[in-house]
Amino acid sequence: MKPTKTYILDDQIGHILRKVSQRHTSIFTSEMPLDLTPTRFAAMAKLLEQGPLSQNELGRLTAMDIATIKGVVDRLRVRKLVESKKDPKDARRQLIKLTGKGEDVIQAAIPDALEVTKQTVDALTKAETKQLLKLLSKLL
Repeated sequence: MKPTKTYILDDQIGHILRKVSQRHTSIFTSEMPLDLTPTRFAAMAKLLEQGPLSQNELGRLTAMDIATIKGVVDRLRVRKLVESKKDPKDARRQLIKLTGKGEDVIQAAIPDALEVTKQTVDALTKAETKQLLKLLSKLL
């Protein structure tokens, strides 16, 4: 059976996004100190931005499924970068929060994260970067 349309992999959005994601992850790994992975950094950055969150909320806000966010939080807890505390509004619920050490680590990592972003979009102008972010956001 002969295909009715030509499929060029290099022209497909998913393939291009995967390659860009791989490039970004490579830059992240080379620039980020303290063994912070993209998922650990995302969780810590969201906690810095939002304050204490339930593990479920943290997972939703960082686009991680239940198993992934549990593993991330467990690894951050072992490194004493986050801790749990009872939710003052609901004693049955635990909130994840940055420890003092965790806050110091994420604050120190932010300049490196900004450099990762800069290197990821280095081929684009500021206007192109803004447009790319706007367009990608529409796909979420």
